[in-house]
Amino acid sequence: MQLPYIVNKVLNEYLTLFHHHFPNTMEGFYLHGSLALDAYVDNASDIDYIMITNRPLSEKDEAALSNIHSTITEKYEKPELDGVYIQWNDLGKLDQNKNDKYLYFNSGKLLHGAYFNFNPITWWLIKNKGINISGKDIKACAINIQQEELTAYVLDNMNTYWASLIQRAEDSLDEMVKLPTEKIDFQIEWTVLGILRQYYTLNEHDIISKLAAGEYGLRHLPAEWHPIIEEAINIRKSGVKIGFRSEKERIEQTISFAKYLMKNCNSLVEK
Repeated sequence: MQLPYIVNKVLNEYLTLFHHHFPNTMEGFYLHGSLALDAYVDNASDIDYIMITNRPLSEKDEAALSNIHSTITEKYEKPELDGVYIQWNDLGKLDQNKNDKYLYFNSGKLLHGAYFNFNPITWWLIKNKGINISGKDIKACAINIQQEELTAYVLDNMNTYWASLIQRAEDSLDEMVKLPTEKIDFQIEWTVLGILRQYYTLNEHDIISKLAAGEYGLRHLPAEWHPIIEEAINIRKSGVKIGFRSEKERIEQTISFAKYLMKNCNSLVEK
């Protein structure tokens, strides 16, 4: 697939720097996330990647790798790189040993430690829709994520992370309405489209982008929820809102929708 111009530009410069500092070290480079879902959004999406190296990168490599990332970050504010440096035998790993440590770049920081993103969603997406930039065909690699693992992970995530987030929002409603509009926008988009992605996965046993999940929700959910779904879609696309009467109404509708959809998703699995 053809990558956006700015993504190609950032990746070419980043990989040139990497090869300069770490010659003959990279064995594979694969993209996942929004790029793999053909849903990249300028100034919003990251470049999600996994790099395979022929030796473990460790703390002694941190200075050179940090310099690479700093160079790219200073030159390009967006898109941000977001990825991890691993070896072939780490592909598909779900249960990390407490002593397993990886170098990874996330939210503008190079870190060394347990990596947070080894989960069925990442591996399923890499295996089925990952984009090969360099190295052998990722679809031929030993990543064995079953549909049941994907479903179980998504349901558990919904009943832990999302349930907790919604409960906190409900408990702090008076404080949330005082937040700047852009922060409320972010929470509405993150919550509504995030949970809709999980609804889609539980229904279709596949992974979809945030915007596509919003469109799916409009096609499959009752009309009473369409305004808040459309609000989230519009925020994601352009920042333009359709107009609720107040910030409190927007937040309350988001909370109500999330609770409805979580109940709906749990019912799907129980059938």
